[in-house]
Amino acid sequence: MRAAVPEPAGSGRPAGTGLPLDTEKLLAARLHAVTVRPYLADALFALHVVADRSVPTMAVDAHWRCYVSPGFVARTPVEELAGVWVHEVSHLLRDHHGRGERYAREHREQGPGGRGGPGIPPAGDQGRLRRNIAADFEINDDIYGDGLPLPTGAVLPSLLGLSDGLLMEEYLRTASLSGLTAEPAWLDCGSGADGQDRPWDLGPAGAHGLSRQQRDAVRFRIAEGIRGRPGDAPEGWRRWADEAFHPPQPWRQLLGAAVRSAMGAPGAGEDHSYRRPSRRSAGVPGVLLPSLRRTPPRVCVVIDTSGSVSDAELGGALLEVAAISRAVGGRRDLVSVISCDAAAGIAVPLCRAEDIELVGGGGTDLRSGFTRALRSRPRPDVVVALTDGQTPWPSARPPCRTVVGLFPRPSPAVDEEDPEYVPGAPPSWARVVTIG
Repeated sequence: MRAAVPEPAGSGRPAGTGLPLDTEKLLAARLHAVTVRPYLADALFALHVVADRSVPTMAVDAHWRCYVSPGFVARTPVEELAGVWVHEVSHLLRDHHGRGERYAREHREQGPGGRGGPGIPPAGDQGRLRRNIAADFEINDDIYGDGLPLPTGAVLPSLLGLSDGLLMEEYLRTASLSGLTAEPAWLDCGSGADGQDRPWDLGPAGAHGLSRQQRDAVRFRIAEGIRGRPGDAPEGWRRWADEAFHPPQPWRQLLGAAVRSAMGAPGAGEDHSYRRPSRRSAGVPGVLLPSLRRTPPRVCVVIDTSGSVSDAELGGALLEVAAISRAVGGRRDLVSVISCDAAAGIAVPLCRAEDIELVGGGGTDLRSGFTRALRSRPRPDVVVALTDGQTPWPSARPPCRTVVGLFPRPSPAVDEEDPEYVPGAPPSWARVVTIG
């Protein structure tokens, strides 16, 4: 028996008339989606269905309501409907509404805009369409196949000659509506896909919406399930699960901020000078007191050149050296570099970062690098260590500020001579920033 899904209580929307929603077919399609994509089961069952004839196909909002067109359900095969279920819930899991809102704010795409040309929507809708299609590109390249046929009208990155596997923001930076025909312009996955409200949205106060905590709980369960059995999910989902609750840090900004903070700390680059007497000399007649003058701090960069550090990471380390020289006002005479594997080289003054010769390739012991840095004359105010962390660390805190730029590693390296050895984490007295 086919029955219409009633309107949620308190929605303020009168019950529709005409073609009823084929609930049995719609839920059978969801069950098929759960069968072929079991790692998305919790998310699929968390969606609340709302029948609405004004929806082109199926659409979602940020509160995990799924708006469904009865006519679309009636004319679409069950297997394709299952693919649409997975498609819509993917928008929510990957936070396309939040990311779409941020992109619109940053690029000033909000607002109704003006009229477009033939087949092209107004400017505001054009931005919404671009965000929706870019979000579709992100998920459509790996959710179909293996029991989920590609639905009619679904867009793929190849439509614009773009590569698979990119994020929505990357497609937005490279895609243009000039390469699209008017055919996909009807696509509308709802505010859950791009962050722009739709007329049919019930809003945050409407019935049957999930709270922020409930939405996060669903995402967490899905991410943990994928991480627990990574072989069951495509690469795009595995990447999402790894980053869902551990987003990549803006490490360049963090490392730069850590170095600037260390250089600006009390004691860094400070010395007494008689060039300008201290104002306190007036209180001690006949005695000339020096004033405390701030000079640009000296920075010594210890670069891990052991065999476990790749050439690409060493290249990145040299880029950071160049950035550090800019942080001290371009004073290259204030920056020195030490190559260190199991033994430390000499402290090389910085002329140009690209001319520095990094010597090493053996084992790792940055303690010798720290020792060499602290013996340099004049002694540095800040020591920056760029390393993969597979090293013993100094047992005592150095008498200067320390920043550690850490190249990430999936697991600790094993010492063939001592399989029980596990490298320790960077010491608590160092400011640590994960690089990359």
